[in-house]
Amino acid sequence: MGYKVVVVGATGNVGREMLNILAEREFPVSEIAALASRKSLGTEVSFGDQTLKTKDLDTFDFTGWDIALFAVGSDATRTYAPKAAACGCVVIDNSSLYRYDPDVPLIVPEVNADAVVGYSRKNIIANPNCSTAQMVVALKPLHDRARIKRVVVSTYQSVSGAGKEGMDELWDQTKSIYNPTDSKPPSKFTKQIAFNVIPHIDVFLEDGQTKEEWKMVAETKKILDKSIKVTATCVRVPVFVGHSEAINIEFEEHLDEAEARDILREAPGIMVVDKRENGGYITPIECVGDYATYVSRIRQDPTIDNGINLWCVSDNLRKGAALNAVQIAEVLGQRCLKKG
Repeated sequence: MGYKVVVVGATGNVGREMLNILAEREFPVSEIAALASRKSLGTEVSFGDQTLKTKDLDTFDFTGWDIALFAVGSDATRTYAPKAAACGCVVIDNSSLYRYDPDVPLIVPEVNADAVVGYSRKNIIANPNCSTAQMVVALKPLHDRARIKRVVVSTYQSVSGAGKEGMDELWDQTKSIYNPTDSKPPSKFTKQIAFNVIPHIDVFLEDGQTKEEWKMVAETKKILDKSIKVTATCVRVPVFVGHSEAINIEFEEHLDEAEARDILREAPGIMVVDKRENGGYITPIECVGDYATYVSRIRQDPTIDNGINLWCVSDNLRKGAALNAVQIAEVLGQRCLKKG
């Protein structure tokens, strides 16, 4: 007994990770379909020890399927997610399209799993932005203890957050540095990404924020607590996979760094690696392929009352996207859906 599961966008980075994680976590699947656009029709993808051939998203009938994990952009989601939902298939969407819809729950299972029951309003659940997902996992247990007033976060986001094109551009530009005759000007990014950092992710808004920064503010409020003040600076860095964040937290009451460390060690989804010595912290290359959100560099902030600083690292293709979507499916199955 299990669920009939569809992965939409199965040939992309996140779609492939969804298939991998469904198999790794032994999600109860009775039948699975891998969907892609017509140009990728017939492409082979792996699901555990099975090889699946992609089917055409445009002609696929979602009737009788239980869960659809969407890993396509907002435009395609706008077309196909309502069709799937209308057929009774619950959509778990990785795009930004439904995140701010009041009738669509925005879920990080370690933080607000109870909100999953709201899926029935539209038969859709939203997956948060990758940078938000790992941050709220770290914030939640601390917020429960001392109530967070304000968060100041600077992100160091890998190029995989921009998809295969972003990863290819970093690779090609890095090679071209050593071969000046083979110049690779920016295409996916606004400036050279190799050996550089770019303080610009997504479009600029009128107030000077980028949309990525705005997402972190809006999503943290929706997932965790609308009263928390958040300000973010989001930066693209020349790392292939793994987002990092330097987070400054101001609480309503005092929280000692030792207690904060203990709380985080016991919290779901978190691994604390925090030794005050050379290498006693986690970097993005070390988190690739892992489920955990890693927290290091936990320390008091002496410049404000009730302040803590920490360093947070996670595999953005996993916790920031595919893993979180599969975890939502697990919660949905445990609390809401019956196995076929």
